[in-house]
Amino acid sequence: MPDVKIDHGDKIFHFLAYAVLCLLWYVVFYYRMSRPLKKAVLKAVILAIIFGIILEVLQGTLTSHRSLDVYDAIANSLGALLTGVLLLAKGKMQVKN
Repeated sequence: MPDVKIDHGDKIFHFLAYAVLCLLWYVVFYYRMSRPLKKAVLKAVILAIIFGIILEVLQGTLTSHRSLDVYDAIANSLGALLTGVLLLAKGKMQVKN
């Protein structure tokens, strides 16, 4: 089998992981804690972004085998933001009975 190398594969993983993380936090806030849609999305996005930034800073300060990567933090944030935008768009498209 040929060795297939994906450029920036780790950034794609960060993007997708934080998109899923944001979605899971949204589910908790919206369905389990009964928060309004906009508040649930906003809390999930902000929490995911802050969490991603804190983890990157801790990797750069507390470990010797990991390093802070600003582009990882950007990929994390973009994944969370895209999820937030999609959730808000989905909420606007729902038809009220």
